[in-house]
Amino acid sequence: MPVTPLRYGIVGTGLMGREHLRILSLIPEVEAVAICDPHSASIEEALKITPGADTYADFSDFLNRDDLDVVVVATPNHTHADIVTALVQKGPHLLIEKPMATTIQDAKTLHSLLSDYQSLAWIGMEYRYAPPVAQAIERSDSGEIGTLRMLSIREHRYPFLPKIDDWNRFNKNTGGTLVEKCCHFFDLMRHILKSEPTQIFASGAIDVNHLNETYDEGKPDIIDNALVIVDFESGARASLDLCMFAEQSTDQTEIHFVGDAGKIECRQPANSVTIGLRHEGWENWAVGAFRDSERLRTDYIDIATDISHGHGGATFHEHQAFLTAIQQSQRPSVSSLDGLMAVLMGAAAEISIRQNRVVHMSELTDY
Repeated sequence: MPVTPLRYGIVGTGLMGREHLRILSLIPEVEAVAICDPHSASIEEALKITPGADTYADFSDFLNRDDLDVVVVATPNHTHADIVTALVQKGPHLLIEKPMATTIQDAKTLHSLLSDYQSLAWIGMEYRYAPPVAQAIERSDSGEIGTLRMLSIREHRYPFLPKIDDWNRFNKNTGGTLVEKCCHFFDLMRHILKSEPTQIFASGAIDVNHLNETYDEGKPDIIDNALVIVDFESGARASLDLCMFAEQSTDQTEIHFVGDAGKIECRQPANSVTIGLRHEGWENWAVGAFRDSERLRTDYIDIATDISHGHGGATFHEHQAFLTAIQQSQRPSVSSLDGLMAVLMGAAAEISIRQNRVVHMSELTDY
């Protein structure tokens, strides 16, 4: 007996909203039936992907629908709080793009609203689901490299892409680069280390990108590079190295997991996972026991072409996990608490840069 597809609505049909639509078109159990965006050009592009969908320029009209099982929120960051608050009154399952909100207060308010929400509320931290990252996390979780002591994440990439009305050029709209872009990486830190952050120190600036740009709102104030150090309750520490004027890098993203028994290296877009294990008896390490190529192995992960354009397969696997959670009445794998903590960590790093000091997470949390 055929299963009736879940009916999806998409709010926001910019670059990320259209990525969601492309991925949803590959999943037979779902159907995108409604799209909402005030910008006609974005709607026209979205209709090329899902030509049969109903279109809405006004969110209040979209909100009047009572037949949507799921709504994906992919609007500009600073609109999430109001849109999600309105959608909660309707009760659909929600997939909310990162960051959950752009301010500490809005993030806390949404977490309070969503923590006991009766439908599924899932925050779109799709980097967890990139195939090489997922494999690296699985191997780390298995204990193969022992107890994790250090985690380093490096993203050397291209500048922020142009967005409608240039909203992503200003901290007041994005929450700041370390919230807008790097909430993914702070989420990965907590997810991988399975511990909570205690303090953060960051150094960063706007040194290269957007310096000659001027908009109606003024000159851009989003930083384009930063180094961040995070201490965790477990005693582990993590670092983030971000550069947004390094598009000529061999790999855009590298994640290094270092345990007391070995190391895992994950690279994208090489889509490789390398594991190197220390010799047995490493507790009694002696001079001469250096790098041994026989104890190193690299796996390359094949990613199907049709899903690869969704953050290297991450968006497809995120949607599959989200759909499974709906079908099996599971709790969200990426909860509103995860969304809140990613915002708080990014905000702490932004504060650290502005005030040139260590920020203790207890300053921002009240539980």
